[in-house]
Amino acid sequence: MFPATQLPALWLVHNAALVALALAFAVLLFRVTYNLLLSPLSAIPGPWYYAVSDFWLTTHVLRLRQCKTIQELFDAYGPVVRVGPNKIVFRDISTTRNVYSVHKFDKSTYYKSLLTMTTLDHESHSIRRKSYAPHYTHASISQFQSEMHEFTFEIINTLENLSGKTPVECMTLFRHLMADIVVSSSFGYRLGAVGKWAMDVEDPLSTAINDFPKRGILRSAVPAWAWNLVCRIPNNRWRQMCDSDKILAEFVSARVYEMRAQINAGKVGDSEKMSLLQRLMKYQYAPLQPMPDHDIISEHIGHMMAGTDTTSITTTYLFWELSRRPDIVKKLQAELDEAISDSKVLPDINVLQQLPYLGAFLKEGLRVYGAAPSLLERVVPASTSKNGPSDEIFDLMGYALPPGTIVATQAWSMHRDPSVFPSPETFLPERWLKGNGTSEEDLATMSAYMMPFGTGSRICGGQNLAQMMIKVVLAAFVKNFDIVAPAETNERSMEIKDSFVIFPAAMECKLMFVPRQL
Repeated sequence: MFPATQLPALWLVHNAALVALALAFAVLLFRVTYNLLLSPLSAIPGPWYYAVSDFWLTTHVLRLRQCKTIQELFDAYGPVVRVGPNKIVFRDISTTRNVYSVHKFDKSTYYKSLLTMTTLDHESHSIRRKSYAPHYTHASISQFQSEMHEFTFEIINTLENLSGKTPVECMTLFRHLMADIVVSSSFGYRLGAVGKWAMDVEDPLSTAINDFPKRGILRSAVPAWAWNLVCRIPNNRWRQMCDSDKILAEFVSARVYEMRAQINAGKVGDSEKMSLLQRLMKYQYAPLQPMPDHDIISEHIGHMMAGTDTTSITTTYLFWELSRRPDIVKKLQAELDEAISDSKVLPDINVLQQLPYLGAFLKEGLRVYGAAPSLLERVVPASTSKNGPSDEIFDLMGYALPPGTIVATQAWSMHRDPSVFPSPETFLPERWLKGNGTSEEDLATMSAYMMPFGTGSRICGGQNLAQMMIKVVLAAFVKNFDIVAPAETNERSMEIKDSFVIFPAAMECKLMFVPRQL
């Protein structure tokens, strides 16, 4: 029994709790009603529960199958779907051009976890892009062919000693190879990652490159105080992952310091072959306003990530495809045998560029196994007019979207549109060869739908380097080896999971490289 004097106070507390609960329920009911019936987006098709909360899409993100879920929604509801209270996804080439090329909408806050690698607004990105674009022209990156060949054949020599008897984990192998190539192109620096891989020694930079995306996703998923606690977990491997940003920044900072010392000492002059670092250190945002070190460092971290992790993932999946498609291997080897007389010497990249089946194989590989097929989120601005503020409303496929709406498409779905790519789940290089039932018009349409490196004004600046690296590796490996998958590498282990980039369900891909008897 409570004393009589306490009863009024308890009554007030009890009723206050009931009032608070009722208010919370009323607010929730209003939000649900608004999102379903009153929101400007309520007419857009999609499951009703997606319109109520972001929770449902988040569950698929956590299950590592967002790309496939979005594809299923397109199949069920058509080319435009509402997947959140304020998020719309679409699969339409005209809208893709409007969002990413014509209006050039800014990126959403999803990218904040990647701020060391990207800029959200279009204007800042345009300024940055001018600093590195000259480095990625075909003529410029061709200057680094000798390094690509050297590092590639260093691995081939190691694999020949294994004689195809021991499976090799390819994601690690190709990450080390791509790290060596990208670091050489970016800094004119010899990392030695391939040599460390051959000796079964960890390369800290390659590991940090692999860890950095995981760190970004975790960092964006928890509040700052929780992240600080997480990073204090007393486990060396865990701490290494948490510190991956510092490892990358310290490596780049050291290269900046070394390059500046060489420039000041007059040891670096202008030449046709210039590293990306040299270009960025010479670049000026405005007269007497050089690119600050912070921007140089963040830009380089982004380029190392984009050039290493994604390229190694796609390359790994291409060799997995070859391990189960002897028909494709036979065609590639026949074409390469005719073009390359010495299996230990690759021709100039311009020769490889002219090989039709190699080119078709790479295009099909980028269609099916592009490493970054996920949603490219953009935000509808307050005005879509190029002439300043206006009352113009952005029209997406007949639906008027208010400012602040997040819109996105994904390469996964654009690459699997059956009206453009018949039998989209079939890996078919021949679809890219004219005369195999494919017309010039078909090729133009398929090319328009391809976006393995993004699309519009924010398309990956290093795509020429990535494609050149993959072609060099494919040519050298296919010329010298037959590729065999052990029993442990199969459809189940290689099932594609996605977390912005794709990766195998088993988190590894073991293959055997058996030397050819030429």
